[in-house]
Amino acid sequence: MARWNARKVLVSEEDLAPEHRLKRSLGWPHLIALGVGAIVGTGILTLIGVGAAKAGPSVILSFAIAGIICAAAALAYAEMATMIPASGSAYTYTYVVLGELLAWFVGWSLILEYSLVVSAVAVGWSGYAAPLLHDWLGFPMALAQGPELGGIVNLPAIFIIAVIAGLLIYGVRESANFNALLVIVKIVALIVFVAVALPYFNPDNFDPFMPFGFGKSGPPGAEVGVMAAAAIIFFAFYGFDAIATAAEETKNPERDLSIGIVGSMVACVLIYMAVAAAAIGALAYIRFADSPEPLALILREIGQPGAARYLAASAVIALPTVILAFFYGQSRIFFVMARDGLLPPTLARVSGRGSPVRITLFTGVIVAFLAGVVPLAELAALANAGTLTAFVAVAICMLVMRRRAPDAPRAFRTPWPWAVGLLAILGCLYLFYSLPQRTQLWFLGAHLIGFAIYFLYGARRSVAGSAV
Repeated sequence: MARWNARKVLVSEEDLAPEHRLKRSLGWPHLIALGVGAIVGTGILTLIGVGAAKAGPSVILSFAIAGIICAAAALAYAEMATMIPASGSAYTYTYVVLGELLAWFVGWSLILEYSLVVSAVAVGWSGYAAPLLHDWLGFPMALAQGPELGGIVNLPAIFIIAVIAGLLIYGVRESANFNALLVIVKIVALIVFVAVALPYFNPDNFDPFMPFGFGKSGPPGAEVGVMAAAAIIFFAFYGFDAIATAAEETKNPERDLSIGIVGSMVACVLIYMAVAAAAIGALAYIRFADSPEPLALILREIGQPGAARYLAASAVIALPTVILAFFYGQSRIFFVMARDGLLPPTLARVSGRGSPVRITLFTGVIVAFLAGVVPLAELAALANAGTLTAFVAVAICMLVMRRRAPDAPRAFRTPWPWAVGLLAILGCLYLFYSLPQRTQLWFLGAHLIGFAIYFLYGARRSVAGSAV
């Protein structure tokens, strides 16, 4: 317990035990594809319906607000990732800069984030795949929804998680190459959606623009408003933090990490604005609010069933890129925490191909269970709580290092660091406040469990301050 505030000392790659050493095989094109694959996914393909239900046409403003806050956090991530090019993302930065106890809090938040994102995207994928399976093969819908939605279990969601787990166990570079191909499929599908929907653009669909107001309002569990929507669809923008977890597997991390993080964010903000505007303009928001496949529904409603089938098929093919990116990030967070002694060290072993097989299997069991029984909106909200915590921590780390080590080498320097850092911190805190009250309570409960695990296990076995 005397070392709860110890700061982690990074060691060279050569000083790591061979079974704890990850293989460097990724370049910046892999990282941009990983980021775009993670960011462009369930958020725009499925959560635009959830956001529209909470904000109406002003969901476009919700996207813009969430994107600006996320961009500020991305700049802080880019600076910290090039200063500390080690696996573990926000957990490692916090461990090095602020100490072990706060690092555990952030690491546990990241575990929540990645586990729930993988589960949520698997449920979103099932939302597109299940109707196709039902129409083509007569697949029973009761086996494509969790109990809370009247089904038995979401088998398609569990299936896709198992497939991605197998791919990651096979190899990281092979997974990255496959991911890049699927990202192209996904981007082309969104371009087709915008091209088909724009001729049906009706400005009347934007009136009234803000039917539920700006701030969060409404009863617990049914909060509405621009910020209530932003707090949920914030889920649509993050994913670049998965890039930071790839630091130890990147060939040239000082250069490639900043290119991957900033490049993927810029590309995705532009894509989201175009798709959201085309969706709202083509169909009144109330007709696709809360739909599990809103973009495909819009295309069917405007008389384009062929394009709707193409989009749904593309989503089924390409949404796994999001699962892959976050599953990858989750397994690496678990891996580094185990390597640091905060979780059982036996989980931090890699196979002959350089993949952490044990931790990947362990992660797969957890996220498959969640995907099988929990609805999409609940998963997305709780995932956002963990992400917002990590983003605040990274922005704080960046500002602390600007004061503690102003002259330290930085391959990427955040412009206007204090303005950007404070925007990220205050913006994320406001988004956290705008989350559903039930989500905030679940987040608190999850961290009470996390602290119990830390004090009963991690604090006694931590290797902070020594070689990891």
